[in-house]
Amino acid sequence: MAYRILFLFLSVLIFRIGNTQNSQPNVLLIYVDDLGYGDLGSYGASKIKTPNLDKLAADGLRFTNAHSSSATCTPSRYALMTGNYPWRVKGTGVLPGDAALIVPTNKTSLASQFKSAGYATGIVGKWHLGLGEAVAKNWNQPIKPGPNEVGFDYSFIFPATADRVPTVFLENQTVLAGNAADPIQVDYQNKVGTDPTGKEHPELLKMLSSPEHGHENTIVNGIGRIGYMSGGKAARWTDEEMPLTFLEKAKAFITQHQREPFFLTYALTEPHVPRMPSTMFKGKSGLGYRGDAILQLDWAVGEILKELDQLGLSKNTLVIFSSDNGPVLDDGYQDGAVTQLNGHKPAGILRGGKYSIFEAGTRVPMIISWPGKVQPGVSDALVCQIDFLASFSSLLKKELPKNSATDSENMLEAFLGKSKTGRQVLIEHAGSLSIVEGNWKYIEPSERSAYDPKTDTELGNAKDPQLYDLSKDPSERNNLANQYPDKVKALAEKLLQIKNK
Repeated sequence: MAYRILFLFLSVLIFRIGNTQNSQPNVLLIYVDDLGYGDLGSYGASKIKTPNLDKLAADGLRFTNAHSSSATCTPSRYALMTGNYPWRVKGTGVLPGDAALIVPTNKTSLASQFKSAGYATGIVGKWHLGLGEAVAKNWNQPIKPGPNEVGFDYSFIFPATADRVPTVFLENQTVLAGNAADPIQVDYQNKVGTDPTGKEHPELLKMLSSPEHGHENTIVNGIGRIGYMSGGKAARWTDEEMPLTFLEKAKAFITQHQREPFFLTYALTEPHVPRMPSTMFKGKSGLGYRGDAILQLDWAVGEILKELDQLGLSKNTLVIFSSDNGPVLDDGYQDGAVTQLNGHKPAGILRGGKYSIFEAGTRVPMIISWPGKVQPGVSDALVCQIDFLASFSSLLKKELPKNSATDSENMLEAFLGKSKTGRQVLIEHAGSLSIVEGNWKYIEPSERSAYDPKTDTELGNAKDPQLYDLSKDPSERNNLANQYPDKVKALAEKLLQIKNK
């Protein structure tokens, strides 16, 4: 009996050692949706508890000046995947659910770079970068190109956002639980089929939409969506089970590839609308469904980290956590985000939010953890998600082809905490553009609206130049453009130079 126990112990020990001694680290990118700079306890939130992410921050490197490339989702995800500023390319704005793929299949992507280095690559969760070669597509047949054609060996996604049709999962190129006898149709211009809409039948809604946001089309799971769909009744997910499905698929990918290096993008949908958290989280935050969704997000992160630990992979896994843009409260549904805010400040001390050229649009939480490799602490280095491609290429010792990822810079030393120096210059994007150099931020003049009443967001646009000293005024309250005209001129010229690069 004693020999059996000893044999079992040694077998487990050898298994765990084997799993932690790969020369190449696993990389887990946890990418969330619309999470603000002030939404986590580790970033100053006091009205909501995020213990799992706070522990990740305590054990890793927490960045105070990390950015998405843009203040909305599709362009940020495009930049992350391609290493190119999205404002250089037409058609990279927020996509409808039937959009064609916008990531080039003939250029290096973040996923393809890992794949070429021998990694198993996967994405689970939100995609929102288009599918197929055209808007018109047959949802009842395999759809390509998509994630598999830009470097992911495995994908389990929904096409766009949870508030846009079609509300289905795609595993690799195929709609899960599709049925040829109940074909799926999608249209963003005209109603298809006989499904009720939120506009016609508000009495069928379990969550009312906010006026003028567009969430009044086909009702799925008691929630009005953007766009029309028919068919695919068995394939439609429910909001409450969708995040749990993503979690299980992410865990399964890790388990399947535990004996080889893997790169997994785990793209959670929280706290993007519609916020309809699983029952065990409803009402738990005291901040409405948005707060409950953040609790769910934190729990899911804890579960995926627990999976790494149970498989003996934690020490050899580099974990990156970040958000695609800043926060928004009322983004289309009456879910208590506004009425039950309870003093919570999703953007922290920053001004603006999602859609805004002010800092809260793109300055987001970023935490990087790699036990024994990244020392716990706080970094003030200026970094951006657009730099992941060049930086991880350096980690993998893989050169980037010429004319690929031309806006991505190698910030590996900063990401790993070995250098306090980040980017010298960063372009921020929210329709209009701004440039950050050192402590100075210049926002170019714009005729765009200064304020969005639908989302109650200061968009940061103004007809006159804006200049802020972020070291003294991170909330961007004191416009210094008139006091420093030479600095305005220099930054405007540099912005134009980068635009024309």
